[in-house]
Amino acid sequence: MGTPGFVDAVLGWRPTWFLARLALCGAYLLGGVVKLTDWRGAVAEQAHFGMEPAALWAALTIAVELIGPALILSGRLVWLGAGMLGVFTFFAAITANAFWTMPQGHDRFMATNAFFEHMGLIGGFCHLYIGQEAVVTGMEMAARDDDQVITSYRDHGHMLAAGMD
Repeated sequence: MGTPGFVDAVLGWRPTWFLARLALCGAYLLGGVVKLTDWRGAVAEQAHFGMEPAALWAALTIAVELIGPALILSGRLVWLGAGMLGVFTFFAAITANAFWTMPQGHDRFMATNAFFEHMGLIGGFCHLYIGQEAVVTGMEMAARDDDQVITSYRDHGHMLAAGMD
C-alpha cells in the first residue's frame, strides 16, 4: 500500500517543508525576539536559573535562538542551526525542568512533562539532515527490486524510503 495521493501532494508542495521547519523552530525565534526586546527580563531569567554571569548567558541564549532558526529557515547550514537548537534545548531542559530534584506533586508533574516534551524536540532537530533525503530518494527511484543496499551513517532515511516502519 503506497502513500495516499493527498499526502504526496502536501509533501510535494514546496512551502510544506518551510512551514514544517517554521513550526519546529518558531518558538525559538519568537523567544529570541522577545528576549532581545526585553533585555532586563532576559537577564533576570538567566539569573533565576543560576546562570552567571546572567548578561553573558542572556546574550548567548538570544544569539542561539535567533541564529539557529535563521539557518534552518534559510536552508543554509541547516545542520549547524539544528545542532545549535538541539544542544541548547538539552541544556535548557536540564536547567529549567529538573523534575528529579522536586518533591512529588503538581509542579514535579509539570516539570517532568515539559522536560520530556523538550527532549522530543531534540529528535526533530536530529532528523534535519536536509539534503540527504535527496540522495535516498534518487537511489530508491533508480533501484531495482533485486538490488541490495548497504548503508552506514544516517541510514534511517534509507529505511523510511524503502517502506520500512
